[in-house]
Amino acid sequence: MSTHTFTLNGEKVTVDVEDDVRLLWVLRDVLGVTGPKYGCGINVCKACTSHVNGKAFNPCATPIGTLEEGDEITTIEGLADGDTLHPMQQAWVDNDVAQCGYCQPGQIMAAVALVRRAEAEGFSIDDEALDEIRNICRCGTYNRIREAIKAGADNM
Repeated sequence: MSTHTFTLNGEKVTVDVEDDVRLLWVLRDVLGVTGPKYGCGINVCKACTSHVNGKAFNPCATPIGTLEEGDEITTIEGLADGDTLHPMQQAWVDNDVAQCGYCQPGQIMAAVALVRRAEAEGFSIDDEALDEIRNICRCGTYNRIREAIKAGADNM
């Protein structure tokens, strides 16, 4: 076993697991953080999308041994400010996006990362930018997802 320390949703955590254990299993099974969903396990469906140091990544394909002590992991549980939803979460509610809801945490995390990157790099959230989000939704709510991302981006 190896000891790994990182920040999860604003709190420093330490776990004792092998280096090759995927971070998704550490989050879900060791730390009890269930927002990131298991979908494909090979970084394709992106149901587990979370943030590492503010950038989208997929913990299903990330061995915990690749994390460094100063890394900050944010999951959907760490996005809201207390009882106040993040603007992207509120846009999801306002646009009635979710159907089964399984992919929604990953979709929202991917959207927030894209909007933050757009702000930093100076591009707008248009249809071309939204094409970068490759998260899969089995319910096919892509039109509502796109509208929610645009609305959420306006309020971030």
